[in-house]
Amino acid sequence: QVQLVESGGGLVQAGGSLRLSCAASGLTFSDYAMGWFRQAPGKEREFVAAIKWSDDTTYYADSVKGRFTVSRDNAKNTVYLQMNSLKPDDTAIYYCAARWRYRYGSSREGNDYNYWGQGTQVTVST
Repeated sequence: QVQLVESGGGLVQAGGSLRLSCAASGLTFSDYAMGWFRQAPGKEREFVAAIKWSDDTTYYADSVKGRFTVSRDNAKNTVYLQMNSLKPDDTAIYYCAARWRYRYGSSREGNDYNYWGQGTQVTVST
């Protein structure tokens, strides 16, 4: 049974930082690209960042580029999202997701992911 468990969310002031973690189990972690998505109240889910399974190639949404950094530790089956210079617009539930390396599609498309976590709330105050 595959499980993705996010942690590290919370309340932070604008300009502050948070680091999210996503621990994976029940899968061969190194065979999966890992993505972060978020959903704010009343809005659709949107892509935030992703990292490939092997060569650590990363992808970012324009809205977070230069502020967020995605990384992974295959020995710990964990993916991270370091979020700096947070803005109130970053307030959302953040989800991690796993996409099998041989699955056709895009690391930016949520529908192309195989597994999802339950999410962790990030709230950025002014």
